[in-house]
Amino acid sequence: MNDRGKLVRWLLILGVLHIAVAAAGFFAPYNPTEQDREHPYLAPMKVRFVDREGHVHLRPFFYAVRLKDGSFDQFEEDPAQPVSLHFFVSGARYRLLGLLPGSLHLFGADGTRLYLLGTDGFGRDQLSRILYGGQVSLLAGLLGAASTLLVGTFVGALAGFYGGFRDTVLMRLAELFMALPWLYLLFALRAFLPLRVPPVEAFFLIVLVLATVGWARPARLVRGIVCSAKERDFVRAARGFGAGNAYVLRRHILPETKGVLLTQAALLVPQFVFVEMTLSFLGLGIPEPAASWGNLLSALQQYNVLVSYWWMYLPMLAIIPFFVGYQRLANALHAEEAMANIEVQAGGSPS
Repeated sequence: MNDRGKLVRWLLILGVLHIAVAAAGFFAPYNPTEQDREHPYLAPMKVRFVDREGHVHLRPFFYAVRLKDGSFDQFEEDPAQPVSLHFFVSGARYRLLGLLPGSLHLFGADGTRLYLLGTDGFGRDQLSRILYGGQVSLLAGLLGAASTLLVGTFVGALAGFYGGFRDTVLMRLAELFMALPWLYLLFALRAFLPLRVPPVEAFFLIVLVLATVGWARPARLVRGIVCSAKERDFVRAARGFGAGNAYVLRRHILPETKGVLLTQAALLVPQFVFVEMTLSFLGLGIPEPAASWGNLLSALQQYNVLVSYWWMYLPMLAIIPFFVGYQRLANALHAEEAMANIEVQAGGSPS
């Protein structure tokens, strides 16, 4: 498969993954904050087509659970209570993409609940919380990357295009930010912000922190491209026809940065998702009861959860396809950019 084919393939894969998270209300069977105190730390339940007697069922089903004899926190399947699984059922109300009201869910059951990925200590459905948590974590990564690239592009273009004193000051500042350990800088910035804030405010504070920390590397990359592009013949020709600085930047120079900015975006999104997870895991990000991938993993700070309930690790596995997808997308974009540069050097005209 050529580089363009790989690029399209990974864009499609990431698109499907993001649609699944964006439509969490449809794919998640329950409200992510709704508690089932009768089933805390319930292990993932099994969907079956064959019952205990060996009979095959056309419709998938599962067994309801009950407490084991002599136990207060251990559950087992009850063979006397098979429950049919239904698809496209009405359930908890939600807003698709935060806008469109709906109540249709992919699957559900009558009379009892199916916990495909188990429950947490409050009896909340892990699958629902992973899907809804992905909305928060991925949106923080996307907005953080967009904000960072916006700041980096502005600083890099200003430094590269005008040069001189501006270039020296801005690039020394960028080097300072790149030299500082980003994790400690992140904690230092977060320490100046309020510790306990509502979930929405906490989300935007995290985006602000991400944009503050990550702009230096994109700025240096953009600056290098701008320094090179402003000396090319087509830019000199535009100036000869009387084009002003703003027009030259917008029409001829900034389009040259598109490839490196897209590659940086593919690298920064998973990095900033990890930053959000780190902050929320340590209690400095999105607070309970709102779900994010970081605070879903915060329960693992308790030793009894760490050693007893393996399904509490599942949010960590859920993020792997996104991380791999963005890494492969960055590689494909980098290869595409390299081919475009070769074509330009061979005599092709810039777009």
